[in-house]
Amino acid sequence: MSDTFSGPVAARMHERLAAALAPDRLVVTNDSAKHHGHMGDDGSGESHFSVAIVSPAFAGQSRIARQRAIHAALGDLVPRIHALSISAKAPGE
Repeated sequence: MSDTFSGPVAARMHERLAAALAPDRLVVTNDSAKHHGHMGDDGSGESHFSVAIVSPAFAGQSRIARQRAIHAALGDLVPRIHALSISAKAPGE
């Protein structure tokens, strides 16, 4: 499992996803610098993220169910995040 992230929001995202979904692989990437000055950029440097996660918890789940599980794990961080790109897979996919 990777622990590549930057900033307190990214760190909390990583912690929550790891705790809730026990992933084999988890990468939280802060993409905010690519969106500086765009709509949704709150100036914090932590508004746009990508998550790549491989978890046994996703086996047999639809794409929508996987995204819902990620949003549920992130909880109160979701309103703080302007954009979230998700790649969620089960092992072997």
